[in-house]
Amino acid sequence: MRMFTRITQAVSVAPQIAPEDVALAAAQGFRTIVNNRPDGESLDQPPGADIEAAAHAAGLAYVAIPIDHTGFNLDQVEAMVSALNHGPVLAFCRSGTRSCNLWALAAAKQGGDPAEIIAAAGEGGYNVAGLLPMLKQLAPR
Repeated sequence: MRMFTRITQAVSVAPQIAPEDVALAAAQGFRTIVNNRPDGESLDQPPGADIEAAAHAAGLAYVAIPIDHTGFNLDQVEAMVSALNHGPVLAFCRSGTRSCNLWALAAAKQGGDPAEIIAAAGEGGYNVAGLLPMLKQLAPR
């Protein structure tokens, strides 16, 4: 059984999922799947379109916000903020790290406290402390 790592009540992250994992996500109450992995990143990766089709078949929303080697930009953060408004959200990438990092940036943009964001990610096994300057910059003052 696929394990999803809960970061908050409304957000979980996971390493690469397969189309057959979407039914489990739906059964666990997720309403939106966020794909943070660019298509073609590795040969063993299912196409995003296959996961999108499975999400729609399960009655879930699907959003692609690919994060590549160039890092994060404000458009991606804002797209994640929008996706979080349609949660609970399951976000995935190769390992879950990019998804957790993008959630952290979006949570700061939504007014989250940077220290609490770092703590929540840490509880899930992800270290986002290196994002502290960006979290502070994105957090409303």
